[in-house]
Amino acid sequence: MKWTTDRIRQSFLDFFAERRHQIVPSAPLIPKGDPTLLFTNAGMVPFKDYFLGLRTPATRRVADCQKCLRISGKHNDLEAVGRDSYHHTFFEMLGNWSFGDYYKAEAIPWHWELVTKVWEIPAEKLWATVYKDDDEAFAVWEKVPDLPAGRILRFGEKDNFWEMGETGPCGPCSEIHIDRGDEAAQFCEHPRQACGVNVDGCARFIELGNLVFIQYNRDGGGKLTPLPMRHVDTGTGLERVASVMQSLETARLLGNYDIDVFQTIIATIQQFIIGDDKKYGKHEESDISYRAIADHSRAISFLIADGVLPGNTDREYVLRRLIRRSARHGRQLGIEQPFLAEIANAAAEAMGRAYPELVSNAARIRKAITEEETRFGETLDRGLELIDVEIERLQGAGQSVLPGEVAFKLYDTYGFPLDLTSDVLRNRGFTVDANGFDLLMEEQRERGRAARMTINESLRISEGPMTLQLGSTPMQEASSKFIGNHLYQGESEIVAANTFQQQPESELVIRIAAAETPFYPEGGGQVGDRGVIETESGALAEIIDTRKQNGAIVHVGRILRGPIGDFHPGKRIKLQIDRERRDAAMLNHSATHILHYALREILGNEVHQAGSMVSPERLRFD
Repeated sequence: MKWTTDRIRQSFLDFFAERRHQIVPSAPLIPKGDPTLLFTNAGMVPFKDYFLGLRTPATRRVADCQKCLRISGKHNDLEAVGRDSYHHTFFEMLGNWSFGDYYKAEAIPWHWELVTKVWEIPAEKLWATVYKDDDEAFAVWEKVPDLPAGRILRFGEKDNFWEMGETGPCGPCSEIHIDRGDEAAQFCEHPRQACGVNVDGCARFIELGNLVFIQYNRDGGGKLTPLPMRHVDTGTGLERVASVMQSLETARLLGNYDIDVFQTIIATIQQFIIGDDKKYGKHEESDISYRAIADHSRAISFLIADGVLPGNTDREYVLRRLIRRSARHGRQLGIEQPFLAEIANAAAEAMGRAYPELVSNAARIRKAITEEETRFGETLDRGLELIDVEIERLQGAGQSVLPGEVAFKLYDTYGFPLDLTSDVLRNRGFTVDANGFDLLMEEQRERGRAARMTINESLRISEGPMTLQLGSTPMQEASSKFIGNHLYQGESEIVAANTFQQQPESELVIRIAAAETPFYPEGGGQVGDRGVIETESGALAEIIDTRKQNGAIVHVGRILRGPIGDFHPGKRIKLQIDRERRDAAMLNHSATHILHYALREILGNEVHQAGSMVSPERLRFD
């Protein structure tokens, strides 16, 4: 194959390197210094501060291939993944950027040259779009060679105007679309719809690249004011381009999952399949599972390579969901044993040349996936059995909606996220009462908030009497080692654990000491870490404070799941801190040192620190 995904990626970077762009590596999937995003979900995220004027770029021309993840918030494609040929959680975005340098007169002809001359996509298959009032871009397009007459279309704000938010930098877009022919119309979301450029759900006309021209600032009243510097922000989905170019090369219409990268992964999945009836391409229901596993394997591998491990908070929970969804799709294909680590190896084989972190972190990726898949496998079958029983009951009653309390039991007892339950039911023609599930979740959160208030009040009053001793090692005789200078999670063994109640009617509070812990105990003015502790059997404790007690680091919290006995000395546990909270506290801790230095510089060396208070929200310097 001439146009492999690797070659397409490199040809893009080489093209813009020849036009004096600095080629920069992909930023991590975890955005640095941006608490508004869980993940890097677009190519512009690493450059956001340049557009806002908060930082000055080292160079005005940049090109990159950015790894992206859309699985949370506004951009969440999880439910659609596997059910068509083009939705993904993880994807690669090719981009070239101008920070106050070149503009429309250069950006448009360059992309036309890339698409038609370098990638050799026939001009007669292409269309261009501009914003309805963007006469400047329209005039540039009229001058490009070989674009057939009548192929420049104007659209409104929905399709051809980009904005970062309700206020801030924004501007018109110009796009290149390809007509994939009558054959592609069979893949449209609505089979009898009229196909066309920018028609929602149309699979015949698809966007190949989007050129955003950031030239305005929108204020709170909606007024557009020209920016002092104008920028170019482009985005080209690599998987989509590969499907087009490999289709042209093979004379066979391909979807994103038919390109070389995914075929390497799907071939590995097929090695675990017994019999021909569930081979890829035989049945659409099985193909959905193949595509979902192939997609998720990339997202899982890159998340772990970027430092995320399965857990119950934010990014860690997203990773856990992806692994559990993949394991469930494996069951759909008849795969009973743990297999996802091998699929991750295939993802590294397909993408490791461009992203060596997949290779260098291979052992870590395998370990994290296998542990999570094995743990969930123990409850997956029982949860699926419960769903089967409930479906049989619903069928007998002539109903089609699974009650919210059953979905909540699947989540609380078996670790089934709501989207996983919905996915299983959808394949059987059933839905779930999401509102009922949300109501029960909110009741659980309210109980948690009330419990935290009780615990905090108890901690203010005293350390509390020990009403239940779980092990033979008293807390005051236990010792712990802090390992959290550069770690946000770890594995260890419980060395002491006990519970107390400040008042008869208060909720039971648990205190746990571990041999090693990444949790920072309150000290030096900085508050103690929060997070979760999970046992090998799946019992879960929410930690809302961490304290020092003699030689032990004591984690204080409440049990969310599982019996008290699961937190017995000698039990193996996983400890995961609230990373964003820790990072915020560390920043404020550093700020106290900077403030101390500044005060001495301005007021003299007689200034000294008498104390401080450092929390994620604020700091106090005494």
